[in-house]
This record gives sequence, structure tokens and C-alpha cells, in this order.
Amino acid sequence: MEGLSYLFLLLGVFSIQGSSENLEENLALKGKAVQSNTFSSWGAANAIDGIRYTPRCSHTGYELNPWWRLDLLDYYNIYKVTITNRDDCCLDETTGVEIRIGNSLVNNGNNNPRCAVTSLVPARSTVSFSCGGMEGRYVNMYLPKSQAILTLCEVEVYGIGNF
Repeated sequence: MEGLSYLFLLLGVFSIQGSSENLEENLALKGKAVQSNTFSSWGAANAIDGIRYTPRCSHTGYELNPWWRLDLLDYYNIYKVTITNRDDCCLDETTGVEIRIGNSLVNNGNNNPRCAVTSLVPARSTVSFSCGGMEGRYVNMYLPKSQAILTLCEVEVYGIGNF
């Protein structure tokens, strides 16, 4: 009976470690990104390439309600989303961004539940937002402004998969 107790204790330790390891993996690196439109060569995938600062950022053109969407290619409970701003200019291009997480592509995913809204993200800064385990395959950055540009140098997503 004593050996059986050790076995249960050992299995419990491995189970807990496995969960915390998943939260340390940036899920965005495995996904695919698209955006409402692209300025020059600043494509959506630049925001999930693992390089936090310029010149590798995503950048939409000047438009009504720009958005950027990450398809995680599977379903996850998302606990944290991290955004890095560019280091050379344009603070307003990450201010007021709604982080939305869910499984719907209605309105390009911009109707999914909201995790957070960004305030000022200073140049060359990285800011994290807690999403409390929201369920979803899609992570959207939606900037609901009459005319705007959305720039993201890096988006990182942390969670636990396959619910």
C-alpha cells in the first residue's frame, strides 16, 4: 500500500508540472496570422515570428476599424496575451486595441468575447493582459476607430490546449 501512495504522489507531481510547462510555451509561434489589410511588406505573420522589435512588425494600412487575427489551429484555454509595441514611433497604433478571444469568425472574429482593452503601450515596451482561461481558437486585436492604423511588433499567447 505504501508503494501505491508514492505512485499517486509521483503522478500528481508530473501532472502539475505538465500544466505549468504549457503556460510557458508561446502558442502564437505555432499559429497563422492574417490582418484586415497590409501596409507595404509589414504582414500579419511578422507579429508572431518571435522577434519583438522593429523592423519585423505587422502594420495595417490606414482604414476603418483595423484588425489582426491569430488562428491557433486548435482550441485552448488562454490565460495571458502579451503585446509588444514598435520601438521607433506611433504609440497610438496600439492604444485602445480590444483583445478578443473565441471560436467564431463572425465579423472576422471581432465579435468574440473581450479579454482586455489596451491603454498606452510605450515604445519598445511589452505589456501582458490576463485572460483568465478564456476558451478559443482565435485571438483578435481589434481597433474600433473611425480611421486608424494597427501596428503590432509581437503578440504572444499562453494557455493550455485541447479543451
